[in-house]
Amino acid sequence: MVADARRGSLDIEHLELALQAAGLGEFQYDVPGDFYVISERMAAITGGEAGYLPAEGGKALWPRIHPDDFDQTLREIRAGFEAHDRYEIECRAAPRPGHPQVWLRVVGQRIRDDSQEIRGVIGIVEDITTRKVEEEQRQALMAEIDHRVKNVLATVQALAVQTARRTSSMDGFLQAFSGRLKSMGSANELLTAARWRGAAIDHLAAAELGGVAPGQTRWEGPDLFLTPRAANALSLAFHELATNALKYGALSVETGQVLVSWRATPNGGFVLDWTESGGPVTSQPLRTGFGTTLLSQVTGRELNGTTSLEFPSTGARARFEAGAAALVARPDTVPDAPTRRSAEAASGPAGPVDLAGARVLIVEDAALLAMELETGLSEAGAIVVGPAYELEEALALLDQRIDAAVLDANLNGLSVSPVADILAERGVPFVFATGYGDAGGAPSGFGAPVIRKPYDVTQVTAAVADLLRSGAEA
Repeated sequence: MVADARRGSLDIEHLELALQAAGLGEFQYDVPGDFYVISERMAAITGGEAGYLPAEGGKALWPRIHPDDFDQTLREIRAGFEAHDRYEIECRAAPRPGHPQVWLRVVGQRIRDDSQEIRGVIGIVEDITTRKVEEEQRQALMAEIDHRVKNVLATVQALAVQTARRTSSMDGFLQAFSGRLKSMGSANELLTAARWRGAAIDHLAAAELGGVAPGQTRWEGPDLFLTPRAANALSLAFHELATNALKYGALSVETGQVLVSWRATPNGGFVLDWTESGGPVTSQPLRTGFGTTLLSQVTGRELNGTTSLEFPSTGARARFEAGAAALVARPDTVPDAPTRRSAEAASGPAGPVDLAGARVLIVEDAALLAMELETGLSEAGAIVVGPAYELEEALALLDQRIDAAVLDANLNGLSVSPVADILAERGVPFVFATGYGDAGGAPSGFGAPVIRKPYDVTQVTAAVADLLRSGAEA
C-alpha cells in the first residue's frame, strides 16, 4: 500500500517534470463541480489566473481565445468531442497589453465514468508561436519565389519574342538570345549571393566585362548598391553595349578602350557613362535593333531615370541617369566582386565541332536539357551514353567504354562526385555543367572545366572536343 502510494507520487512528479520540460501548460475541467484547475504554466502562456476557477458551464476560458478565432475554434472543439471525445486545435490567444501575439495548440480529452457519463476534461496547452511565425515566413518566401520565377519566365519570354522579331536567321537568334540569357544569369548569381538585397555596380561591371577583351575595359566609381530590379536592367544594358562594342565598336580592335564610370547625384541617384575610344570610326546605326530599343526604352524606366545614346565618330557613348529609387543601402555583408573564370568555357566554337565516334556520357537531371545535350552532341558525331538522370543510373552506366562526360554537378539534391571520382580514376575527362554560382556548386578537387547555366550547347560540344584533343595530345 505504502509502495503503491510512493509509486503514484513518483508518477505524478515525473509527469510534472515532463510537462515542464516540454513547456506545456495543463488544465482540468470538473463537470459535476463546474470548476477549472489551471496550472501556473498555462496561465503564463494564455494569460489569466491560475488555480481553481468557476467554470461557468465551460465558458470561463473562452475569453482567453482571440476574438477573431473564437467561432472557428468553438466549431472544431465541438466537432472533435462529437466524433472522438477529443479535440486538437490551433488558435491565437486573446491579445494582452504589452505582450506579443501568442499562438496556441490545445488538446483536450473527455473523461467518462463506467456508465459513460461525462465527468470532465483534461488537456494541455502549448505555445507554438515560433513555429507559426516560421510557417508564415516560409509561406511568404515561397510566394516571393513564385513571384520572381514568374517574372523571370515572363522576361525570358519577352526577350525571346523581341529577339526573334529583329533577327533574320536562327543562328543569329540563338546567339543573341543566349547572350541575353547569360547576362540575366550573371545578375541573378550576384543577387542570390547577396540574398536578393541587390548588387553593387562594380560587381555587375566585373561580371559582364571582366572576361571581355582583357586590358581594354575599365570601370570606376563610388560604392553604390542597386535594387534587384535596377541590377537586372543595368546588367542587361552592359551586355548589349559590350556585344555591340565587340562586333562593331572599340572592342573589335586591339587598340580600342571602354571606360565605364559613375557618380552619385544630389537627388540620391547616380549617373553612369559608357565611353568607347580608340576603335573604328562610328556613325549612327541605319536600323534600330532590339538592343538599342532595350537600352533607350527599357533600361531608363527600370532605373527610374533616363537613357541617352550617342554615336560620334570617336566611339559610341551611353549615359544612364538613375533616380534614387534605383539604389538601396549597402548590406553589411556582400560577396567579393566576381573574378574572371579561367576554367569556364565562355563561348561556342569558331567552327563546326567533330566528335565522330566519341562515346560521351551525359549526366543531367533536367530532361529537357539532357535532350538538348543529346541532340547537340549527336549532331557533332558523338555516340551518347545515357542520358542518366539519377546518380544510381549514372553509376550503372560506368561499366562500358566512355571517352568523355558532361556532368551536372547536382542530381536531385545528390552530388555527382561519386561519378566524377570514378571517371577521374580511369583517366576519363569530363566537364561540369551547373547552375550553381562560384560560391557553391561544382564539386571541388577536380581540375575540370565548368560551364555555367544557362549555356549554349555549342559551348558543351566545344569543351568536349577540347577535352578529347588534350587527352590525345597527352
